[in-house]
Amino acid sequence: MTTQRFPLPDVGEGLTEAEIVEWRVAVGDTVAVNQVIVEIESAKSLVELPSPWAGTVTALLAEEGTTVDVGTPIIEVATGAEEPSGGTPAPESDTAAGEGSGSVLVGYGTGDGASSGRRRRRRGGADAAATAAPAPAPAAPVEPTPVPAPAPVAAPSGPVIEKAMASVPAAPDGSSSAQRARVLAKPPVRKLAKDLGVELASVHATGPGGIVTREDVVAYHEAAAPKALATYADDDQPWLASGTVTQDGRETRVPVKSVRKRTAEAMVASAFTAPHVTVFQTVDVTRTMKLVARLKEDRDFADVRVTPLLVAVKAMLLAVNRHPEINASWDDSSQEIVYKHYVNLGVAAATPRGLVVPNIKDAHTLDLLGLASAIADLTATARAGRTSPAAMSDGTITITNVGIFGTDTGTPILNPGEAAILAFGAIRKQPWVHKGKIKPRWVTQLALSVDHRLVDGELAARYLADVARVLEEPARGLVWG
Repeated sequence: MTTQRFPLPDVGEGLTEAEIVEWRVAVGDTVAVNQVIVEIESAKSLVELPSPWAGTVTALLAEEGTTVDVGTPIIEVATGAEEPSGGTPAPESDTAAGEGSGSVLVGYGTGDGASSGRRRRRRGGADAAATAAPAPAPAAPVEPTPVPAPAPVAAPSGPVIEKAMASVPAAPDGSSSAQRARVLAKPPVRKLAKDLGVELASVHATGPGGIVTREDVVAYHEAAAPKALATYADDDQPWLASGTVTQDGRETRVPVKSVRKRTAEAMVASAFTAPHVTVFQTVDVTRTMKLVARLKEDRDFADVRVTPLLVAVKAMLLAVNRHPEINASWDDSSQEIVYKHYVNLGVAAATPRGLVVPNIKDAHTLDLLGLASAIADLTATARAGRTSPAAMSDGTITITNVGIFGTDTGTPILNPGEAAILAFGAIRKQPWVHKGKIKPRWVTQLALSVDHRLVDGELAARYLADVARVLEEPARGLVWG
């Protein structure tokens, strides 16, 4: 039987590491080729990895929750042995589970007949005992050395108060045994502290004579409990769930990894590589709001969500068609400007795992209904954490809908490798001069950030003005399209 080690592959362009999220197999399980064995998180998405071999899992080399470098072995699978035909057991050296041997082949050996594909948390216990070879005869017993009984200890007078003994190990804060021996608490309070995992030496005592009370232990435990911070109505999990609360309960420390780490690296690289310039424009979008209302009543759009963002995306695509120079990237290695003749339009999505920016491939080829379906699929997949690395690569221009949170506008940071990103602000009804009169109109603010190496101020202003013109009068798109 041959043992194979499966190294963590690069499932996305430029991947250097990934986090082991969940093992789908355990040691002793039988796996087939292309059976999913583990779920990892990298490049802002969850990816399921299949087994390249058929065989038996002999070791899991990385624990759940750990970050592993690409190329590091993560699982060991025993392969290369064929099942014997006709029900004849394989040679004892391959099938016996005795001392120094491997796992029992599927369907053979001395197991209890349970399915080998069933997940086990560990091998051992009754199953291991059933398959193990007879144990060698025990050695002759050794006469124990008599130990003198300890001298009796006089019982303390007054209320029954236990004191910590000097043999108790040192506390995490480095306090000595003698210091911990001075902690006073009644037996029920000590039991409560043990059940709650509270170190009595860390608890502030408020009882008479410096006694730790039940209330002191409960208060300390509640103060140090994990706090569900930064959770919102649409979140399916608090992002601080993986954090550790400090002993005093005043801080929660969360490891920077996965989505948050990738986002930070990308934003720092973009902010300090591309010189950002942002231009702003306030727009009357009353006609866009009327169009959205009509589309919601259209039977063709009954199965998709229609929002002003859909019209803004279409306006961006029409403006790119009029100003193709904005759909470009800067190639530092070759010192070239690369103009794209396709539009992979990114839509920034806030998810419980962090910000992700998947893009709609060849968005310029889609009509309004196709764009609506693509946006719905993109956001649903992102919120489920199932966006593939391919869906987030090769973007050419991006929109971020900050208005969904009630924000008027902002200065968005460019997605790396792109020349422009549009922030679409909240739409509010406010006084506006329309046809010479002040009327209540639906108004929003747009903010366009550009890479000033690629996009001059004039190009940025002209592009943003054309996006605004379509939002002011969506029918203009029929002429430009």
